Formats: sequence, C-alpha cells, structure tokens
Amino acid sequence: MAGPIIVGITGASGALMARMMVDELLRRDTPTAVVCSNAARMVWQEELGRSFNETLVEWQEHPAFVHYALNDLRAPIASGSYPAAGMALVPASMNSIASLAAGISGNLLLRAADVCLKERRPLVLVPRETPLHSIHLENMLTLSRMGAVILPPDPAFYLNPATVDDVVKYIVSKVLVSLGIDPALPENMQYTGGNG
Repeated sequence: MAGPIIVGITGASGALMARMMVDELLRRDTPTAVVCSNAARMVWQEELGRSFNETLVEWQEHPAFVHYALNDLRAPIASGSYPAAGMALVPASMNSIASLAAGISGNLLLRAADVCLKERRPLVLVPRETPLHSIHLENMLTLSRMGAVILPPDPAFYLNPATVDDVVKYIVSKVLVSLGIDPALPENMQYTGGNG
C-alpha cells in the first residue's frame, strides 16, 4: 500500500462508525490519516460522551496514525501527488456529499476526497441521512458515476445483529473491503443461506 487510508469524519450522526473504522485500521497497522469537521466534533461529544480530542490523544500513540486540521490545506493529503491509498467519509453528511458532487472543496476533508476522485483512487461514502430527497439521491448518483462507492450503513438483518456494535462492525467491514484493505468480509459476516 503506497500511502495512508484517509478517514474523513463529518457532522452526520454516526461517530461510533468513525471511531470503529479508525480503530480497525490501526489494529491492522494500516497507515491512517484523519480529518474531522467542526460539526463532527460536536456530534462526537454528544454520541460518544467524550471529546474528539480525548480519542485523538489515544490514536496518536499509534505510529501509523496522523491527524490533520480541517483547514490545513498545505497537508500532503491535499495534493494529488501524495500517494494516498484511498479515503472513506464515515459518516458522510449530505452537506459534504453535495459539496463533492458540485466540485467544492473549501476545507481539507473535501479537498482530500476531491483528490481521490480526480486521481481515481478508492473513495467510500457512508451517507447518514434518512429519508433521502431527490437532490440527495442525485448528488450520490453523480459521485457514484465518478467512481465513488456509496455505502449506506444498512444492517445485515440476516446476521441477526444483537447490538449496535454488531451493526457497526458489519458496516466497517464492508468499508474495509470496498477500500481493498480486506479481500472479503469475515466468515461470520458472510451470508451462508437462509433458514427458510
């Protein structure tokens, strides 16, 4: 793998998905770069009961981890010449999706995602909004046609998830496969046939 996987964390609901995504990448010793929006920091506090900075301190103990400030447009991940391996927006707000679909990249998170699109690198978007109206759908269709993977955080009910963590682990595993980090879902998450 040439460069890091970039994880963009936006202000949509789903901080647990973002935390588990980064944890899983670091557990694999995968080089990981994180960019977090200001709105995401507020959601993080509300949903996880701790500040983003507290988690950041823990991640920074891992040698494969790097964090970039949202407005640091001089960061290496802002350039197409930097060999990032791909990016996931987990979760992806409709505002971020709309900006990307319109080619607007006014901060590092959006710029890094835009670079992945123009360089034809893997880009996975985990949209967290429901229901969706036509503009949401059209924006996602635009990005899908550009090569992005749209991966809504839908539970695999056939696995009989018992907890929210079970659902989130499944979504994170799907993202890891879509980014090419893992070749396939773990065996315990693969469909083996129904019971009727």
